[in-house]
Amino acid sequence: MNFAKVFSAELEGIEAKLIEVEVDLNIGLHEFNIVGLGDKAVSEAKERVSAALKNSGLKPPAKENRKITVNLAPADVKKTGSQYDLAIALGYLLASAQVKNIETAGRIFIGELALDGSLRPVAGALNVALMAQRTGFKTIYLPIQNAREINIVSGLEIIPVPSLSALLDHFENINPLIPEEIGGFKPTRPTGTDITEIKGQEAAKRALIITAAGGHNILMSGPPGSGKTMLAQALNSIMPPLTLDEAIESSAIWSAAGLLRGNYLSARPFRAPHHTASPAALTGGGSNPRPGEISLAHRGVLFLDELPEFRRDILESLRQPLESGEISIARARRSLLFPSRFILVAAMNPCPCGYWGDPEKECRCTAYEIFRYQKKISGPLLDRIDIQIIVPRLKLNELQKPAGDSRSYRTAVTKARGVQAERFRKARRKIVTNAEMTSKDCDELIKLSPEADLFLRQVFDRSRLGARGYYRLLKTARTIADLDGSELVGKNEIAEAFQLKVKEG
Repeated sequence: MNFAKVFSAELEGIEAKLIEVEVDLNIGLHEFNIVGLGDKAVSEAKERVSAALKNSGLKPPAKENRKITVNLAPADVKKTGSQYDLAIALGYLLASAQVKNIETAGRIFIGELALDGSLRPVAGALNVALMAQRTGFKTIYLPIQNAREINIVSGLEIIPVPSLSALLDHFENINPLIPEEIGGFKPTRPTGTDITEIKGQEAAKRALIITAAGGHNILMSGPPGSGKTMLAQALNSIMPPLTLDEAIESSAIWSAAGLLRGNYLSARPFRAPHHTASPAALTGGGSNPRPGEISLAHRGVLFLDELPEFRRDILESLRQPLESGEISIARARRSLLFPSRFILVAAMNPCPCGYWGDPEKECRCTAYEIFRYQKKISGPLLDRIDIQIIVPRLKLNELQKPAGDSRSYRTAVTKARGVQAERFRKARRKIVTNAEMTSKDCDELIKLSPEADLFLRQVFDRSRLGARGYYRLLKTARTIADLDGSELVGKNEIAEAFQLKVKEG
């Protein structure tokens, strides 16, 4: 047998594509070529494979007086990374008849070979497993370090492979490898700041509950030391736990970025990039596009501290994902979509010195400095932030009071999310929170009482709300009604939603 075909996968963004690894041996002077539009890591696979075969007690290509051609098909798809090593090595062993004929149909092989023949973990293992499940493959062979991150994918046999020699012993039935058990999904609570650690700030806590219940974006403004950062860090502590579908979505993004550490995500992500982050770091991109911070925060929280310190172009790049829940990364050859359904939590000082409006400390900024500082955040971006609150300086007596019970906060949020889930299920909407509703969803699913309808008309005329602001106000009011257990949105809910939106200027 001079030809063999083994299946592997390529990662494009967060989507895995099936790649056929074809190995052909021809009589002639020794030559080892890898074709199929591979990058430097792919072309270097021949050196890793040769050394791994030699150190595993097998005949390496260097001792073959034959021309070896490895084709990664389809040839017009760019191949990146080292995950093809295992498939290339196995294909060569089959083509050179060093192992018995192994059935490769229905099986996917991924893994980077070390020079001693052991396997190193690769990025995107979960994405490859999801592709295998979707396309009808039955078994995946992968590095042992990647096995736990994909054991939430049902209907797929997962074979952890410690080394190339161990894989061959498995196929020879000398020492069969034990499949990874499909584990039950077990969500966990995020570690970090709990809302019980925050003293006072009851109005801000109420805003956080509404934020968590409806998935709304929030901007907190206040003097230094008022607790804005702690409030942001505490948001995840009152969020409902991840569902299995949400965990798979988020974990696939982290897997593609190579950030999973041997296990899937079991708690909602919290990402807090520094204001010096580049556009590609925040939104994703690069020569081989990878997810950015807004995608790593999918189904979790993206915290932007000192919001006006971020570059203007970076802030403006958030407008599309805040509206659609995904970010499009366009390149000359392809365009990729990354999920970006996060809750934006932003914090800022009211002025450069931080004390404008503070009753106890004098602001030293001029009116122009304050105006220029606040204008760093554009109107269209502010329009996409449903809740905008002032977080004032705490008094001493508030700091000495005991904090609230986080369990009651979580219970209220979880109950409101359950109400939304049932409403969307009945309406056959594939959305999770009120913040995800479209204008059409709002018209069909949000019912106002007569008093609320009249009050909303008055608010709309006097505040000069735009269409986006109108629907975002409705969605926030719907969340408040869900927290209160009300089927109709009443006047009080509209009033509170309107209060939570600080007007520009």
